[in-house]
Amino acid sequence: MKKTLIAALFTSLIAGPALAAPQTYVLDPTHTFPRFSYDHMGLSKQILRFNKTTGSVVLDKGAKQAQVDVTIDMTSIDTGFETFDDHIQAADFLDTATYPTATFKSTKVEFDGDKPVSIKGDLKIKGITKPVTLTVTSFFNGPHPMLEKDSIGANATTVIKRSEFNAGKFAPGVGDEVTLDIALEAIVE
Repeated sequence: MKKTLIAALFTSLIAGPALAAPQTYVLDPTHTFPRFSYDHMGLSKQILRFNKTTGSVVLDKGAKQAQVDVTIDMTSIDTGFETFDDHIQAADFLDTATYPTATFKSTKVEFDGDKPVSIKGDLKIKGITKPVTLTVTSFFNGPHPMLEKDSIGANATTVIKRSEFNAGKFAPGVGDEVTLDIALEAIVE
């Protein structure tokens, strides 16, 4: 009896971690919006966004690991003014005719306790890939209040130089430094 109890306890200790498996969350396109801002000739800080984003987040809570894979439809740029949308999509800036998407693929996610605090990865814009580190400013993981499915929500930010992605026209008059601010929500598959 004693050996059986010890064996059962040992088996449950080994099997416990094996039961925790990574979960895949699919981005909610109605609540995931990458935004970016830049200095406009010293007059104002302009804030623009992309309206179409797809991708997934794989979260392994037990191992405190995650993978992020995001694709941004660059043709969905939203400046609030259609003529400016077209201008930003031209070859001098985003060149969406040649490069209709941008991607971010994580290489390492760092955790503090149960929450990710930074996401290192490769950002590809206009065919140019550069390493970036996103700082996670908020994170939620739990039941979605309306869908009653496991969900995650996060906000993250980083600063890039648009000239490093061959999109530096009018710099430095129009700021070369661009702040990316991503609002993300995703639901378990």
